[in-house]
Amino acid sequence: MTSRRVRLGLLALALLAGLSGLPGPTAAASSAPAPAAPSPTTEEQRLDRAVPREILRRSGFDDVAPRFGRELERAHSYAEARGLVAREGAALWRRAVDRAQGRGPAGGDLGRDDDRPLYWARLELTRAVRTWEPGFGLTDRDRADLLDRLERGSRGQDGIRYPAKGHLRRVLLTGFDPFTLDRDIRISNPSGATALALDGTVIETPEGPARVETAVFPVRWADFAAGTVERTLRPYLPRVDLFTTVSQGRTGRFDVERTNGAWRGGFPDNDGVSRTETVPVADPASQPQWTGTTLPYAAVVAAHTGRFPVYDHTEVTEIPAGGTAAVVRPDGPTAGSTARAGGGGDYLSNEIAYRATLLRDRLGLHDTLPGGHVHTPVLQFGAGNTDPATGSVTDPEFVRNRLDIIGQVRSIVAVALGATRRARG
Repeated sequence: MTSRRVRLGLLALALLAGLSGLPGPTAAASSAPAPAAPSPTTEEQRLDRAVPREILRRSGFDDVAPRFGRELERAHSYAEARGLVAREGAALWRRAVDRAQGRGPAGGDLGRDDDRPLYWARLELTRAVRTWEPGFGLTDRDRADLLDRLERGSRGQDGIRYPAKGHLRRVLLTGFDPFTLDRDIRISNPSGATALALDGTVIETPEGPARVETAVFPVRWADFAAGTVERTLRPYLPRVDLFTTVSQGRTGRFDVERTNGAWRGGFPDNDGVSRTETVPVADPASQPQWTGTTLPYAAVVAAHTGRFPVYDHTEVTEIPAGGTAAVVRPDGPTAGSTARAGGGGDYLSNEIAYRATLLRDRLGLHDTLPGGHVHTPVLQFGAGNTDPATGSVTDPEFVRNRLDIIGQVRSIVAVALGATRRARG
């Protein structure tokens, strides 16, 4: 009887709560709102401006996001979504590579060599995943995993493949996304265009053919601190014959950067984030202030590789041992100094070079693996197309400059391979 009275009492309370609009014993838990999806990032918010829409339309990549969105809405579990983002990320990278290398339709009148359709289409996909609110619920950790899989696949980072057999030498080359987009949202990055143009291609050298595999990295401090460079390169450095990280550098010239520094100078990244600090790496107790190139820079500088001059760039900025003020050193760092800028500066160009060469050294490959960083010329629009507010997203000089830079990077790699073979006997 006591048990029955308790049950009846609970039922009465529940009915009273329902009639009065107050929560019953279990209503609060069942009506608790799911965590809201994150807002688009600063980088993703630029998608709604006119230039990205035009680039996507004129390349045919404006069909990527709508189709992906429909597929995402049909995913009924985290496992389905995970398979989708992995598949679609890899497909986007392959589509961009195929377009750059002349396979399939151009999709519009934008030059095939253009890296920007991949960049803006990827952001459309990451924005869709970031703001997605599925019916089955999605934890922050699961969403982060989906974004990571999408990023890696659409950047070629998990699609690096070398033939298992044969006598092809192996080259690993990396590029970057466009950056400084708030200065000029039309910007293209010739290093990213080079990665698309060379991925999976074979370079013929007097010493034999070499297979090139590539990947592209974001211009975001947080991704680098999370180890994206090391995670991507570590499986392959012991197996390749040469690697080079590539980024856009100075106007009218190529630079082979001799020395890389362990310092972040604070320039805002594509999400508007600044970082001024020592480059964060694993095992900081053994972290050197400087790392150096093992590319055959003298041979590269001496060779005719294209219309832009190529320099052996040795300048760094340091705080000398025992000092407090930064000093520019034209001939490289002095003993015991603290890095404030490598040859490639104090931004992510320098950081990828530092991380890649530090990884090379920590893997015990300093004396056997040629590797380092190459800065391309700044990619410039034609003389009458310099105003970001009124200018076109492309012009003949812009395309010519990008194609010439791509071709010259290819030649630099070929020269480096030839010099490496001779040097190693």
